[in-house]
Amino acid sequence: MKVVLDTNIVVSGLLWGGRPRHILDLAREGSFSLYTSTALVAELDDVLTRPKFAARLARVHGGAKILSEGYLALAETVEPTYTPHVVTADPDDNLVLACVLAADANYVVSGDRHLLDPGSYEDVPILNAADFLAMYQAAFASGE
Repeated sequence: MKVVLDTNIVVSGLLWGGRPRHILDLAREGSFSLYTSTALVAELDDVLTRPKFAARLARVHGGAKILSEGYLALAETVEPTYTPHVVTADPDDNLVLACVLAADANYVVSGDRHLLDPGSYEDVPILNAADFLAMYQAAFASGE
């Protein structure tokens, strides 16, 4: 299974815990493959270095660079050749969709309503973390 995580899910998983962290842990265990792109990594680097996260970064081991490098080691990087222009309210969200196409992903996990509201892109479901984990657990339990 190929999964693209929106930056907000990656940041939540790296800096906090809960469902986003559980998704990262499942990927670390090899339960599915994560995909990212150079543009999404640049966005992750930018977000992790924002002042509003400084206190939280001080509580986790490493720092922004270590966390970003760890994610890069976990996710396979693809280079999109096409960026769709579907999300007009937040054009940066189109970078996630470009990664979906380049990775031939099966799922997108996001906490962003601009991506969640349509529910899918090119027949690829876009789920929040809770719905993705519920889907994964149901599939795993049934042996799919």
